[in-house]
Amino acid sequence: MQTFVLRHKPQITVISGVLIVIGLVARFAFHSQPVYAAAFIAASIIGVLPILVQAVQALRVRVMSIDVLVSIAVFGAFLIGSWDESVIVTFLFLVGGQIERYTLNQTRSAINALTDMAPQSAAVRRADGTFETVPVDDVRVGDIVKVTTGDRIPVDGTVISGTGLVNESAITGEPIPVGKAAGSSASAGTLLDDGMLTIRADMVGEDTTFGKIIELVENAQDSKSKEERFIDRFAAYYTPAVLIIAVIVGLATRRIDLAITMLVLGCPGALVIGVPVSNMAGIGNGARHGVLIKGSEVTHRLSSADTFVFDKTGTITVGVPQVTDVRRYDEDGTPVANDTGNGAGGAHIGSFEETKDVAARDSSVPDASALDAGSDPAHDDVVRYLVGVESQSQHPLAKAIVRHFGDIPVPQVDQVSVVTGGGISAVHDNHRILVGSPRFLEADGIALTSSMCEDASELEMQGDSLVAVAVDGSIRLLLGIRDRLRLGVADDITRLRRLGAKTIVLLSGDNQRAVDLMTAKLGFDRAIGGLLPDEKAAVISGLRDDGHRVVFVGDGINDSPSIALADVGIAMGNGADVAIDTSDVVLADSDFSRLPHAYGLAKHTVRNMRENIAIAVGTVALLLSGLVLTTWLTMAVGMFVHEASVLAVILNGMRLLRYRTDRNHGTRHWNIRKLDTYQGQPRSVIDTVAA
Repeated sequence: MQTFVLRHKPQITVISGVLIVIGLVARFAFHSQPVYAAAFIAASIIGVLPILVQAVQALRVRVMSIDVLVSIAVFGAFLIGSWDESVIVTFLFLVGGQIERYTLNQTRSAINALTDMAPQSAAVRRADGTFETVPVDDVRVGDIVKVTTGDRIPVDGTVISGTGLVNESAITGEPIPVGKAAGSSASAGTLLDDGMLTIRADMVGEDTTFGKIIELVENAQDSKSKEERFIDRFAAYYTPAVLIIAVIVGLATRRIDLAITMLVLGCPGALVIGVPVSNMAGIGNGARHGVLIKGSEVTHRLSSADTFVFDKTGTITVGVPQVTDVRRYDEDGTPVANDTGNGAGGAHIGSFEETKDVAARDSSVPDASALDAGSDPAHDDVVRYLVGVESQSQHPLAKAIVRHFGDIPVPQVDQVSVVTGGGISAVHDNHRILVGSPRFLEADGIALTSSMCEDASELEMQGDSLVAVAVDGSIRLLLGIRDRLRLGVADDITRLRRLGAKTIVLLSGDNQRAVDLMTAKLGFDRAIGGLLPDEKAAVISGLRDDGHRVVFVGDGINDSPSIALADVGIAMGNGADVAIDTSDVVLADSDFSRLPHAYGLAKHTVRNMRENIAIAVGTVALLLSGLVLTTWLTMAVGMFVHEASVLAVILNGMRLLRYRTDRNHGTRHWNIRKLDTYQGQPRSVIDTVAA
């Protein structure tokens, strides 16, 4: 019976609400007191059932929970015939519990999403040299597996033959595929974008990096689910005190009605709804400003956080490579200077500080409109050759180049040859064109001049990936490409510090040089590069062990263990489905500027909750003392004060709806929907529409 009642709490809440409406209509529209009383009595009885079951379960383990408090209030109201009181208490309590329970239960879907992304099968080489597809659980350490384009690598291992481009974003979070060849390491769960690899299995199953991600998320979620709600801890002291006082008064005065009245007045609706009202108002404010907060306990933990830890790619940066620098050279290798040049090397165009947005192309770098505005026609041809060649490739760097130069006439190049992990060669109008890394060009016998080497070194120091363009054996262009900082991220970090953040940390799978460069620009207290997911999670655990209250902000599958392990995990709304489901807070549209609003809102919400508790407890103290020490405090007066306290906490909670930070982005609405947008994998995207 208990299981049945608890399983049907949502239906019981709806039925109780329908009966309340029937009772109100009967009383005020048809003036039928019997129907009104019957509907409210039925609503009270039905509504108290799940609360009573939970109260009994709590008492069995010697816990005086809030359910005990509400149950006593309902029975007390019944004994003195106050149906209104019993209905209000039970219905509001059930509604508040359902809203919070729904949001928190969504996190459990993260494990299923991770499992779905894990490789299910592997092509294993047999003794006769043929490959047989077997379940991934049957793969053993030392087995040789074959991976072709579009497949996920099923093991952690070492490449023994073949070449390919591997998308490791599921593990490292970095968007640029990594070239693999014999001797390279490979990780389970990563995707082979191009090529074919033969890999010797070094780790399989739960021992792989991907398997450890799943294990870390499971363990972290289990540890979080045992935390108690704040109001239950308060009720553990408050409820016994009210009960003891009521019993003492009843025995001393020998007036059972007085003792019951004290129980009713000692359990006001203000205490029951004060925290849920603040919580719902805070969540409503967050939703209007693109911040999804999954429950009141999350709000409480976020408000007390003192340390913020950020993933780099897709969180601090936009997660999409962009052209940031273009250096030009004549046929003899002489740098081409122009008004935007730095004078030392080739023409320097664009800078780290000029970052605008993923959708905004740096206007200081020549685009289609600038190609014919007095620049050297020969160099215009080189740019067209470059776009013509890169339009044949699906590599992220090639897409960044095509996107950057925009809509220019694209020549039809011939004899296109792609060298996996190296570059592209092509022919147009009898011109031989090579596009790729400087090492790729050097391997073809094309050497970099001293000024080119200086430019390449400078760009690499800025954290750029390099793409060189050679025409007929002469290097004509050198491009720097890197991920871009999100707009206003430095200001947002400053706002976090002003709101109370003591320590700001950056963790990344990228190299330490790129991380140090970002630290110099944004002023992180600590920055660590070259980390795998389990190493990021270890940093989070270390910070918590040192007494820090940690918030982790990330967007990728590789971030999900850290998101789950932190005191509060925050996911970017356009990030991986697993990260969103694992998180406690989601920032719509991956808008980093929403983070300070979420932090400030949490602090104001918790403060508002405590104000409501103070109002409720103060009202109780006033009523109980007046009931014992005076003769003028009748039941009617007590009820009037009680209802006034309920109205007071509601109005106080609604103040949160008007909360704004100093950097307002307007009112927005969000909705979560599933889209099959990334390599067949469902991803949660939070769309926002300006109101």
